[in-house]
Amino acid sequence: MAKVASDPTPLTGGNSGGGSGRRPLPDSGHVNGGDGAYSYTRNSYFQKFAVNVAKERIEGAIRMKLDVEKLSSRSNIMCIADLGCAVGPNTFNSMQDILHFMQQKYSVQCPKSDKTLKFLVFFNDQPSNDFNTLFTSLPREAPYLAAGVPGSFHGRLFPESSIHLAHCSYALHWLSGVPEELRDENSSAWNKGRIHYTNAPDEVVRAYAARFAKDMEDFLCARAEEIVEGGMMMIIMPGIPNGMSYDEVAASVMYEFMASSLMDMADEGLISEDEVDSFNLPIYTPSPEEMAVAVEKNGQFSMEILELTNSAALVDGRVDIKAWVSHVRAANEGMFTKNFAGDIIDEMFDRVTEKLFMFSKRLNSLYKDRTQLLVVLIRK
Repeated sequence: MAKVASDPTPLTGGNSGGGSGRRPLPDSGHVNGGDGAYSYTRNSYFQKFAVNVAKERIEGAIRMKLDVEKLSSRSNIMCIADLGCAVGPNTFNSMQDILHFMQQKYSVQCPKSDKTLKFLVFFNDQPSNDFNTLFTSLPREAPYLAAGVPGSFHGRLFPESSIHLAHCSYALHWLSGVPEELRDENSSAWNKGRIHYTNAPDEVVRAYAARFAKDMEDFLCARAEEIVEGGMMMIIMPGIPNGMSYDEVAASVMYEFMASSLMDMADEGLISEDEVDSFNLPIYTPSPEEMAVAVEKNGQFSMEILELTNSAALVDGRVDIKAWVSHVRAANEGMFTKNFAGDIIDEMFDRVTEKLFMFSKRLNSLYKDRTQLLVVLIRK
């Protein structure tokens, strides 16, 4: 899961490897590395469950829409990119599945071929990502060569027409930065007392939506240059039904309780209110309509799949609140520690957990909505 710091400064340009001459994007936040109690390695169960929900659809997309014979006509080396790979193990499972599906498709298309497909997988995430843990845990018998590519996927990462399949799972909802208006006291989008657009004025929501639209434009333009003609890109991310208010989504409860816990701590003098007002999570959850508009505007991809599915990791119809909080902490902790002085993380997440248990009945009902977006694109 690639993440970015809550820096309101607009980020433009691309990474080295694109050859565009634009300035590189700065490094930013990352999921918790290592193998500790709150590491992403130990607390990414929810993402694993979500990806498994989409597995069958991804297999079908490769089987029906990906012309592996055409892609392999020039070379038997297939280049795969996992954008926002984090530290594993989910990225390894996804790559294993995708390669297996591609090999199956090739055997169907080319049953008499004496050519063997070979795979090179590029694991991409922010430069501050824990690549040491990622590659230390790389499966020993992985059926591919592996390389790390540090950099923001909102800019160029790879040479022109070099990628045959790009995969991005639970990463693209992280914005390249926080909208500038949110921390400007003179702006109608000043997000005082909140850390997200949950239950925020329309001006705040629009600022987030505009930033996401610009980020998607940059993301698709970069991928359009990098992916070969006929190549595939698949995106799995949080989504929201067209026309639904974000306040009706389960994740909104988490962000609301984070903000209220921080404000409670400010009232008690544990942190300052200014620290809360200056902090906003650069996270946006789009609707299928917003994704369709972005793809149509780019014009370089055909839309093969655009659908919402249910990603709820429920046990006996209930959300495992402690596991959910640990997952969110593993993904977000670095952003909080960067903004708030002192050791307040344990206290904040304890308070959030307590509030969620008090709200568990309503939370379980919200978590049943279709809030996972699957997008499959083919490069024209």
